[in-house]
Amino acid sequence: MAVSGRKNGHVRRTISHAWLALPLLLTAALVALSVAIGAGDFSFAGLLAGTQSDAWQLLVVSRLPRTLALLLAGMSLAVAGLIMQMLVRNRFVEPSTAGTIEAATLGVLVLALLAPDTPVFGKMLVAAGFAMAGTFLFLGLLKRIPMRSPYMVPLVGLILGGVIQAVTTFFAFRHDMLQTLHAWTVGDFSGVLRGRYELLWIGAVLAFAAWVAADRFTVAGMGQQFTTNLGLNYKRLTFYGLLIVSAISAVVVVTAGSIPFLGLIVPNVVSILFGDNMRRSVPWVALLGGLFVLACDIVGRLVVYPYEIPIGTVVGIVGGALFLFLLLRGRSRDA
Repeated sequence: MAVSGRKNGHVRRTISHAWLALPLLLTAALVALSVAIGAGDFSFAGLLAGTQSDAWQLLVVSRLPRTLALLLAGMSLAVAGLIMQMLVRNRFVEPSTAGTIEAATLGVLVLALLAPDTPVFGKMLVAAGFAMAGTFLFLGLLKRIPMRSPYMVPLVGLILGGVIQAVTTFFAFRHDMLQTLHAWTVGDFSGVLRGRYELLWIGAVLAFAAWVAADRFTVAGMGQQFTTNLGLNYKRLTFYGLLIVSAISAVVVVTAGSIPFLGLIVPNVVSILFGDNMRRSVPWVALLGGLFVLACDIVGRLVVYPYEIPIGTVVGIVGGALFLFLLLRGRSRDA
C-alpha cells in the first residue's frame, strides 16, 4: 500500500509539472513574439549578428519594458481579483466590478486638477486611497442591500462604478480633460518605456505578499465568526487584503489605465481547473493572468498592424464575453 501511495504521488507530481510546463512555454513564446512585434526595424537575428545598430536600444528602452509591464500588470490584477473574491465571497467580483478602478481614476483626476506636478509615486498613493475608499463604499452598500442572489453583488458594483465614472466624466468635461480621462480609462501600453513602468513591480511584490498570506485570506473568506474562532483578527485581515487590492489597482491605473474583467475571468478559470485552494491557486492565477494580458496585447497589435487597438478594448471584449458565459453557466447550475 505504501509503495502504491508513493507511485500515485509521483504520478500526480508528474501531471502537475506537465500542466505547468505548457503555460510556461506558451508564455515564453508570447514574450518573444511581443518583443519582436512593432513598427520599428527589429529582429533577433540582426540583434545577435550586430547588423542593426539601434536594435539593443530599441529592445532595452521600449520592447522589453512593455512586455514586462504587460506581465506584471496581468499577474498583479489577476491576484487582486482573487483576493477580492475570497473576501467578498462572490465569484463575480473584481476591481472593475466593485467600483475600485473607477475610484482610483477619480483620485488621479482630482490630483491632476489640484496638484498636477505631483510625482508618479504620489499619484499612486492618492489613487490607492481613493480606490480603498471606493471599495469600502462598495462593501458598505452590500451590508445594507438584501442579497437574494449572488448576481446582485456585481450588479451593485457595476452601478456604483457607473456613478463614480459619471462624476469623474463631469469634472473632466468641466475642466477640458476628457481626452486625458479617456487615456486613463482605456488600458494602453503603447506609451510604456523604460522609466515609466517600474511602479508595476510594487504590484508584483504585493501579489507575492498575498501568496504568503494566502491561508489567512482563505480563513477570512469563511466569514467573521469562523475567522474569530480560529484566533485571527477578521477586520485586520480584510483591511490588509483590500489595501493590497487598492494599491495594485492604483499602480495599474497610473501606469497604463484600466484593464476590465481580468481579475474576474482568470481566478474563475483557475477555480474550475484546479479548485479553490488559494495557496495553490495564486501561482496559477498570476501565470495565466500575465499570459492572458500578453495574448490580448499581441492581438490588439496585429489586427490593424502597424496601428494598435488598446489592450483595454481587447480585454473588455474577450472578458465581457467570458463574463456572460460564467453568468449563464452559474444560472444553469442553479437551475
